[in-house]
Amino acid sequence: MRDYRDAKAMAQALRDNLNSKNITLSVAESLELVAKQFGFDNWNILAAKVSDTGTRPKASEGVEFSATIPVIRMFDVGKAKEFYVDFLGFTIDWEGHIREGAPLYMQLSRDGLTLHLSEHHGDAAPGGTTVVRTTGIEKFHAELLGKDYKYNRPSLDIAPHGAKVMFTIDPFGNRLRFEQEIPK
Repeated sequence: MRDYRDAKAMAQALRDNLNSKNITLSVAESLELVAKQFGFDNWNILAAKVSDTGTRPKASEGVEFSATIPVIRMFDVGKAKEFYVDFLGFTIDWEGHIREGAPLYMQLSRDGLTLHLSEHHGDAAPGGTTVVRTTGIEKFHAELLGKDYKYNRPSLDIAPHGAKVMFTIDPFGNRLRFEQEIPK
């Protein structure tokens, strides 16, 4: 199956075949049966899993989104660097001011994740949550605990939705929720 459209075609073929035997299924029922055949609890999960492979159809021709970069509010550059660079292991890609004396804005990255940190008042509200889909979460968790950072000792938990989850809270009240799906 290349993408969700193949699963929809399978559901339509199932409906047509059963209809020829005087068995009527709704579109939703046939989609749910196809999802079960592939080992998923329901159609929504199958569609999301197949879409995660990068085959999600484009909403319109010529439009493509390539990255999401959260902007996270900070109030103290030194504390931000201590948390994001020293503790979480990010690298500063660049930092700067739009003019002399203006608040700092910087970009950090690590292993495919890019974050922007800003001292600018209007850029972001403190206290938000950023969800980061992760692989190797147990290794990352052990790395963080090994740093013995006195302000944050995150736990690794199993969430009700079936993922390993690790929360960290930066010095400004912003939450990063690292999640790794547990294979079924």
